[in-house]
Amino acid sequence: MRRISLALLVALVFPALAAGAARDTKLALVAYSTPKEAYGQLISAFQKTPAGQGVSFSQSYGASGEQSRAVAAGLSADLVAFSLAPDITSLVQKHLVAQSWNKGSYHGMVTRSVVVFVVRDGNPKKIRTWSDLVKPGVQIVTPNPFTSGGARWNVMAAYGGALRSGKTPKQAQTYLAQMWKHVVAQPASAREGLQTFLAGRGDVFLAYENEAIFAQKHGQPVQFVIPKATILIENPIAVTSTSQHKQQAQAFINFLRTKPAQRIFAENGYRPVIKGVAQGLNFPVRPQLFTIKYVGGWAAVEQRFFDPRTGIMAKIIGSSGG
Repeated sequence: MRRISLALLVALVFPALAAGAARDTKLALVAYSTPKEAYGQLISAFQKTPAGQGVSFSQSYGASGEQSRAVAAGLSADLVAFSLAPDITSLVQKHLVAQSWNKGSYHGMVTRSVVVFVVRDGNPKKIRTWSDLVKPGVQIVTPNPFTSGGARWNVMAAYGGALRSGKTPKQAQTYLAQMWKHVVAQPASAREGLQTFLAGRGDVFLAYENEAIFAQKHGQPVQFVIPKATILIENPIAVTSTSQHKQQAQAFINFLRTKPAQRIFAENGYRPVIKGVAQGLNFPVRPQLFTIKYVGGWAAVEQRFFDPRTGIMAKIIGSSGG
């Protein structure tokens, strides 16, 4: 009877232990710099759901391009959340993310934003339009487009804004070169850019709308202006092909696209990807809002503007001594 009881106990206990071990999962999230606070809240909310029980996270935040290159070089990641799609597709090319990552109704995106002008309290330089950025004496802070995804959004917002004002592509390119002569600091990431601006550098910081809201929520004496013509930023997320916990990682992404999670994003300044969760929050509609497709789409833009040897921005920054 003792042998039978012991055998029964072993039969009952070991499967339970195994099940508990299976539920204790640690996911590595590698993300761009700005949503750190939002993801902290989202992870806590996810862990309170049935799908998130027993799931913990390691988190890494930095400039989007640098984070993507780190994963390509071997940084462990179950989930990659970057500023722009090319930082995901570069991992697709290395077989680190599935080619199907952007299929489905959300096309791989989890949040949206727009490019804004963060200015000093009272907007003493009266900066409201893209043309105001090239007025004498105006100093600009924007991240480096060869490290920061946010900076690439800024560049394409400026270029598209020039097109929206009636300029030809050649004239819009000339405008970019003129604007860059006013750039006095190029930090590595959007968050570092905000810190540089808050430390007193520059008259205007080109930024995500959510970064401007973040600064205001933390009591910083800044305002922001959304130009009439600006770009719709779309931020992607994906499960890596190397993840040993794809089911749990996908469950987290699914959670991020629920109304409660999107509300958390919205309260952190991000424009939601689903409708009906931004009530009471101020996300103004701009009359000349455009997407990356308006300026050619990322595949063409990456080669034309951001090739480190032959791209438009490499030439512009090089000619200015950068």
